[in-house]
Amino acid sequence: MSIAFYGIPNCDTVKKARTWLDGQSIAYTFHDYKKEGVDSARLARWAHMVGWEKLLNRAGTTFRKLDEADKADIDEAKALRLMVANPSLIKRPVVEVPGGILVGFKPDEWASTLL
Repeated sequence: MSIAFYGIPNCDTVKKARTWLDGQSIAYTFHDYKKEGVDSARLARWAHMVGWEKLLNRAGTTFRKLDEADKADIDEAKALRLMVANPSLIKRPVVEVPGGILVGFKPDEWASTLL
């Protein structure tokens, strides 16, 4: 099985997740948000699968540095626009697996889905 892995290479959580995948001998293709961005259709599909709230990384510095107007009254459409414009706002990593996606790195969840 080969999966699609989306993230930012220098993110600590992404590094841990990649190490875990390598340790399990799970093949993956890596998509770097910083270099390649993310297309709005894919992001909308992910939001439909897990909810935009789960995808939006409100804990990171990118969110904290947004203008107050951007942070106010966030709904799905606004969140998706912000994430396309600022891929660092997407919680990391996102992994596309058969039948769904994994958001964030939780080893137990990953093991039950991927092993």
